[in-house]
Amino acid sequence: MSEKETLTVEYFENVYAAAADPWNFATSPYEAEKYRATLAALTREKYSDVFEIGCSIGVLTEKLAVRCERLLSIDVSERALAQARRRCADLPNVTFKKMSVPQEFPVKKFDLVLISEVGYYLSEIDWLSAMEKVFAHLTEKGQIVLVHWRPVVDDYPQTGDRVHASFARFAREKLRRLNQKLTEKYRLDVWEKL
Repeated sequence: MSEKETLTVEYFENVYAAAADPWNFATSPYEAEKYRATLAALTREKYSDVFEIGCSIGVLTEKLAVRCERLLSIDVSERALAQARRRCADLPNVTFKKMSVPQEFPVKKFDLVLISEVGYYLSEIDWLSAMEKVFAHLTEKGQIVLVHWRPVVDDYPQTGDRVHASFARFAREKLRRLNQKLTEKYRLDVWEKL
């Protein structure tokens, strides 16, 4: 079986063209519970520089912003970013950029990187490259939060479980796991740089 390719920018633009909130981030009880769990898993009350990879329409971004001095939130879809900018217009500590990880990456370091529902969109090779770049851009004791849907989605190159398992292998002797939550639908891990 050949490896599936990373999903394209066009894939996501088409998804957002078909529906403004294609995954029901703003209305789903499942998403609301997952966002609560994600924020509850954070071990610090406040972070200085946070990088959110794959912010979509900014629902989690808005909730995360109160825990950040500065939050850089990115997405590959300009349609999604336009909604996120409107949703978070009154949050001066949030900056949005169109960016595609791992091909593009900010030059600064972060004390928290959030990867929620993104890793499985990447091929295994691109996910490894993303992990390396995220790790290289962590401050001392910087943290990484991974949250992913577990059931198989045929379009996606990987499953959430596969993404988390490969990250755990990558993390050996580099990071320690601080928190973990495993439900039938999603998996959440918080890691800290050693």
